Amino acid sequence: MKTVNETIKKVYGHYPEKVLQFGEGNFLRAFVDWMIDKANRDGIYQGSIVLCQPIAQGLKDMINEQDGIYTLAMRGAKDGKAVENIEVITSVSRCINPYDDYDALLDLAHSSDLEVVVSNTTEAGIAYHAGDQLNDRPPVSFPAKVTAFLYERYKAFDGAADKGLLFLPVELIDNNGAELKRIILQYADEWELGEDFINWIITANEFTSTLVDRIVTGYPRDEVSYFEEKLGYKDNIIDTSELFNLWVIEGDKKWAEKLPVNRTDANVIWTDDVKPYKKRKVRILNGAHTSTVLAAYLAGYDIVMDFMKDDTIRSFMNTVIYDEVIPTLDLPKEELEDFAAAVNDRFANPYIKHKLLDIALNSCSKFNARCLPSLLGYVEEKGELPKCLTFSLAAFIRFYKGQMNDGVCTGVRKDGTQYQIRDDADVLTFFAEIWTCNDADKIAGAALSNTSFWSGKDLTQIPGLKDAVAGYLKRMDTEDIRSIMTELIG
Repeated sequence: MKTVNETIKKVYGHYPEKVLQFGEGNFLRAFVDWMIDKANRDGIYQGSIVLCQPIAQGLKDMINEQDGIYTLAMRGAKDGKAVENIEVITSVSRCINPYDDYDALLDLAHSSDLEVVVSNTTEAGIAYHAGDQLNDRPPVSFPAKVTAFLYERYKAFDGAADKGLLFLPVELIDNNGAELKRIILQYADEWELGEDFINWIITANEFTSTLVDRIVTGYPRDEVSYFEEKLGYKDNIIDTSELFNLWVIEGDKKWAEKLPVNRTDANVIWTDDVKPYKKRKVRILNGAHTSTVLAAYLAGYDIVMDFMKDDTIRSFMNTVIYDEVIPTLDLPKEELEDFAAAVNDRFANPYIKHKLLDIALNSCSKFNARCLPSLLGYVEEKGELPKCLTFSLAAFIRFYKGQMNDGVCTGVRKDGTQYQIRDDADVLTFFAEIWTCNDADKIAGAALSNTSFWSGKDLTQIPGLKDAVAGYLKRMDTEDIRSIMTELIG
């Protein structure tokens, strides 16, 4: 069977290398590189991407053997139907490994075509590493590599103001661009590279903070034969993802034309403040997960797409989103409801088998971050408890009913299935101890008053919350969980 690069030829292979991308893994290839390919096809952009491995081991050889060409299969649910969109991505020119050939990276610093740096070096990637030096080949940390790269560029172009770069980090940390810039400036100062260089970093370059959202399922190991038969070629780096995509970029909008992917039909937003969009994602998408999956698991479901076929549980989730979460958020209602509609399609994706027990990991901190702010916001806004979120809080406490044995906490749902409750040891010990009394009022009081769980708040001080949670705990012992949820959604 022919390979993808023997079958597909690059239409835009002559485009200049305008983008340097630290990270050659599944996510960026299914996200940024797809967006750039789309911009090239739309005639909005004329640029290609050089990939750079952030660590010594990576996909360089496999990518270069295919001339940077690969297939992306985007799959999901739309209007209740399964959808599979397949595109061949040709925006990548090559991949380099600075651990084998550091000069290949430094040579790019001399390129007058280069305008943009994208990165995804994991959450741990944007971090300071003591001991990195300018003459290391390469330095250990990603920010140190970038500092050395910028210094090389600064010298190559005599500090020209128009040779600064647009940085678009997508690492999943708060203020990723600002944090990257801070550490680069720390290295520049530590390495005594001079005030002129430091000023050039600050004035000639743009470090944006970004928010990304797309589930990327990567290489379809169990479906290789399916894709080879469908496509008629072999692709060793084929990538898969969901249909949904979102890239929110916080930065000066004058830089948007350096990479105008926001002008395609990809979901890209340039903004002065990424925080409302992060709040929307955490409260609606992540909040829908955490507020629903524990009750759904206790009701007998194991996978997200299965409970989405249950009208009761799906309606419960939507009541949480539309009636209890959205009223507490600041973005335009239409925007929020469009995002919520996309969440429904994403959860119903027939191509992703997302296990509820995996989502349930560390639910204590997740409920505090994702659901409690909506519950408190609703109380403040409406002067009453949100019924569904209150039930979700009770379902969380009920899910954590387990027994400790050799450091493992095990719960049992009504169908007799045993499950491991996974969280920090002190959280598991706390719940195992309070559940020994089997008194719903005491259990609710102990859980809600544990200020270490709730960012210093004593939730028993919220009028009616303890009694409502205790009431739901009692009912879950004797009633079917779905029947309680049916009652709550009216």
